[in-house]
Amino acid sequence: MFPKPKSALVPNTHEFESGPMVKATGFREYDARWLFEKEINLMGVQALGMGLGALIGELGVKQEIVTGHDFRGYSASIKYALISGLMAAGCKVHDIGLAVTPMAYFAQFDLDVPCVAMVTASHNDNGWTGVKMGANRPLTFGPDEMTRLKEIVLNADFKNQAGGSYQFHENFPARYIADLTSRPKLKRKLKVVVACGNGTAGAFAPQVMEAIGCEVIPLDTELDHTFPKYNPNPEDMEMLHAIRDAVLKHKADVGLGFDGDGDRCGVVDNTGEEIFADKVGVMLARDMSAIHKDAQFVVDVKSTGLFVTDPVLQRQGAKTAYWKTGHSYMKRRTNEMGALAGFEKSGHFFFNKPFGRGYDDGLVSAIAICEMLDRAPDKSMADLKDAIPKTWSSPTMSPHCADEVKYAVADAVVKHFEDKQKNGERIAGQKIRDLVTVNGVRVTVEDGSWGLVRASSNKPELVVVVESPVSEARMRDMFEAMDSVLRTHSEVGEYNQKI
Repeated sequence: MFPKPKSALVPNTHEFESGPMVKATGFREYDARWLFEKEINLMGVQALGMGLGALIGELGVKQEIVTGHDFRGYSASIKYALISGLMAAGCKVHDIGLAVTPMAYFAQFDLDVPCVAMVTASHNDNGWTGVKMGANRPLTFGPDEMTRLKEIVLNADFKNQAGGSYQFHENFPARYIADLTSRPKLKRKLKVVVACGNGTAGAFAPQVMEAIGCEVIPLDTELDHTFPKYNPNPEDMEMLHAIRDAVLKHKADVGLGFDGDGDRCGVVDNTGEEIFADKVGVMLARDMSAIHKDAQFVVDVKSTGLFVTDPVLQRQGAKTAYWKTGHSYMKRRTNEMGALAGFEKSGHFFFNKPFGRGYDDGLVSAIAICEMLDRAPDKSMADLKDAIPKTWSSPTMSPHCADEVKYAVADAVVKHFEDKQKNGERIAGQKIRDLVTVNGVRVTVEDGSWGLVRASSNKPELVVVVESPVSEARMRDMFEAMDSVLRTHSEVGEYNQKI
């Protein structure tokens, strides 16, 4: 019988090497993330595989699963521990090797396999590991599946059974790249900076962009799991500024930055100015709704208000619904509504047919951006950006808040603003026009300025975003209004970045 996992074990002991350690907080709302060897060990990963296999059986899904791993020094060993647990649970495992996350999602379709378990910590700092999982393509697990998986693993409620097997799919990336590039080449010759932050996308992104007809300027595309320059996260200003410098140096048409596991894409225009992903979403929505009548889009609560107020989208009959932040939430909502696409401020974009298969893929996003430019041969990326109404937006800012308390703090902030609205009190000098509480709280005041506070789904942090259609000063007013509430909670620490 496999032992019940413990929440902590002492390293360099017999127990650490021969017993499972799994910290409960690693089971997030829609994927799993742990600090390797501090919160989970290899036996714990094996327990996770056994639990995932048991859950797949409970769900009544065929026990076949795709797995791959990102380029971190320990990811391959974690994947093989996961595979051993999946096989013990009776699963047939299809291993595609080193991969970006969307390559694993693609493999579900290409190999006709229902389930996926991609070993990646995405853009998290070194030391983190995790698994993105699903059993109903193109969707990934949400809170219900993750809660049940947590119960199975922590209670060692495993069901070992025969029938497990393993198959390695040699040269699988070639199939993924061929699928992405089997389209007409761009008519416009675009010079593109392709930045990968030394993450996994560096093994694939340059050749994909070259194959669609771009002249590629590679930036930090060499694989290096120490991430020597900056973390591969296209929401971080450090990465965006590195892309800016390369765009200006090479006089590129656009800079595209990919995160650690390749399911997100950040954008810098030809003048070196970063375009936050929600604004890129507005530009793409304009382009797509010009081709497809009455287009429906889904965006997350961190995203700009322009999806509702933009006159071009209104004129083209586009409709937009706001939903919970998180790739699984957004993917599911986009799928349920049959939307043409979903856009998340973090850079997760979900394209349904004819643009994609419903899952988030940074390379599909990059191709869509290049095709948008191809359809506007007389316009630069900056021209397209400047054509949308001006707003002043913050990057995503994340003050530290422990996993054990972050949801309680977020709930208290929601109640604070609900009480303010009920009492008719002012925020940043104005009355509250609207509260959206599907995911934390998004507070909009009379002039359209808004601020968001929510709990991060995958890190011990809160998330703060502010925007104003009026001025930078009003954006800063909204930040002060949101931050002043957070400062009343001693559990909230320093920000990773600020405006």
